[in-house]
Amino acid sequence: MLDMFRSVLKGLFFRKLRTLLTMLGVCVGVFSVVVVSSVGQYGSYAVVEELEKMGLSAVTVTVSQEASSFVPLGENELEWIRENAEIQSATPVLMQASKVSNPRFESDAFLLGVDTNAEDIISIQVQYGRMFRNSDISSKSNVCLVDENFAENAYGRANIVGKSISVLCGASTRYFTVIGVVKTGGNLLQNIAGDYIPTFVYLPYTTMQESCGRSEFDQIAVRVRENEYLDSIGEDLLQVLNSKNGFSNSYTVNNLAKQRDGLFSMLNLVVLILTAVGGISLFVASLSIMTIMLVSVSERTKEIGIKKAIGASRSAILFEFLLEAAVISGLGCLLGFGSGYLVIYIAAMILQIPITIQWTFLVGTFLFSLLSGVIFGIYPAIKASALNPVDALRAE
Repeated sequence: MLDMFRSVLKGLFFRKLRTLLTMLGVCVGVFSVVVVSSVGQYGSYAVVEELEKMGLSAVTVTVSQEASSFVPLGENELEWIRENAEIQSATPVLMQASKVSNPRFESDAFLLGVDTNAEDIISIQVQYGRMFRNSDISSKSNVCLVDENFAENAYGRANIVGKSISVLCGASTRYFTVIGVVKTGGNLLQNIAGDYIPTFVYLPYTTMQESCGRSEFDQIAVRVRENEYLDSIGEDLLQVLNSKNGFSNSYTVNNLAKQRDGLFSMLNLVVLILTAVGGISLFVASLSIMTIMLVSVSERTKEIGIKKAIGASRSAILFEFLLEAAVISGLGCLLGFGSGYLVIYIAAMILQIPITIQWTFLVGTFLFSLLSGVIFGIYPAIKASALNPVDALRAE
């Protein structure tokens, strides 16, 4: 076995240019599969991570569109939801289009009334200053968070903590002190709506209720302790709210986590399709192995005849050519892995994004490459093993 392996390596080295070109074909195929799969996987995880930052790993409770305008969604409903033992956190959310300005600048804005645990709903990355405190909520403080985009446009710098801005709340204008500046584009909502509503302003939800004359919430975002039971917990919440308020079918629970998981499955399917497209090049490279092996059989006819004449069995000749195909395919695959992950690593360093090596994917791709190389090497191997020793020795 060891002698046969040495013989295979010696033969490949003797035809090193042809061997190198064949391995290069396999390398390019594996390289494309690795890069396409890695980029696709990172893209799908990045999208899902952004959706989680928007609160799409939770459920939201809203008043049904068919319900009466008198159906409440306020502090009482918030407390009833929080009483459920399966609830990890529940946060009120108020939303309203508005305008925000200082003496030198005015901009359309989107107001978000949130609680101290707003990071359970949307990604708020505080760059300067601080997040809301319980005292801000209880005292209905006239404080706010703004995004960097507004700070730069209004004051020419990012850190404007302590500055005062005016916000249009309903028909009146209220003044708020900036206690924090958040990163622009820190969540998917800003990325999507930023061109249409360039400024996002975050207020304590109690302050927004008082300033804008609103008593009800637009929605209550809920996180549960075990995501597997979201549907049943959602039904429990509906039953509690409807029964305590004396209504029926007046509330709606949206299982955003389920929608997120569905989107993640769809993205994984897209990644699989893209990987399969990349695998076509690997398939074509395997065809080149069969072509090269057939040429090798033709060139080594006399060598095969000599081996059979001195006692080499048909199975030995067959195995030697299959081993040669496997070595070419395996080495090309390893080169493809190395070059593919080198490119991915460099790109990750430049873009400052995390990368993970999926060992199951590596093993699967290596076995597929090895198997395809052996399969396409079967016909040349059979042809070589079937040569008649006398006819082979006559070959020039």
